[in-house]
Amino acid sequence: MNRTTNSDDSSPRIRLLDTVTDAQLRELAAVLADCVEGGASVSFMQPLTEARAQAFWRHVADGVASGERALLVAEDEEGILGTVQVVLALPENQPHRGEVAKMLVHRRARRRGIGALLMKAAEELARERGKTLLVLDTSSADAERLYERSGWVRVGSIPGYALLPQGEPCATTYFYRELNK
Repeated sequence: MNRTTNSDDSSPRIRLLDTVTDAQLRELAAVLADCVEGGASVSFMQPLTEARAQAFWRHVADGVASGERALLVAEDEEGILGTVQVVLALPENQPHRGEVAKMLVHRRARRRGIGALLMKAAEELARERGKTLLVLDTSSADAERLYERSGWVRVGSIPGYALLPQGEPCATTYFYRELNK
């Protein structure tokens, strides 16, 4: 099933991918590489090779195929420009919650509301899958503002939690969102 929202041709489409084609794998790798090149702390250090980026997305595609995670993409006429994942497979004592992971928007598409569209779609998908609580973490002040505007609750920050792609330490802030409210 590929679910599409935002059918207006001028707006990006948000789609749920059940499988990931080789072309989509390359586009997702390009989004990830752009975010890392732009300084995003998203688990990768510079330089991020295309092979490492594609290997990451192959792993995600395996999780999608097994039902462990859901993968949403934002697309325009040029292709994939953003993505977010909802991790669905958590320990058996946490069947009610999911984790939002790797909310990425290509720098060419920022400040167009794509992050908000992706987050809304992730929340809707989680509700459909029976989740009542979502959690996420970020090291981006811009993302923090987006999450707070979207109704997420800031829990707190851990200083020096991760490294930026160039090697400098950065704080990570945790958020949660109750979906039944």
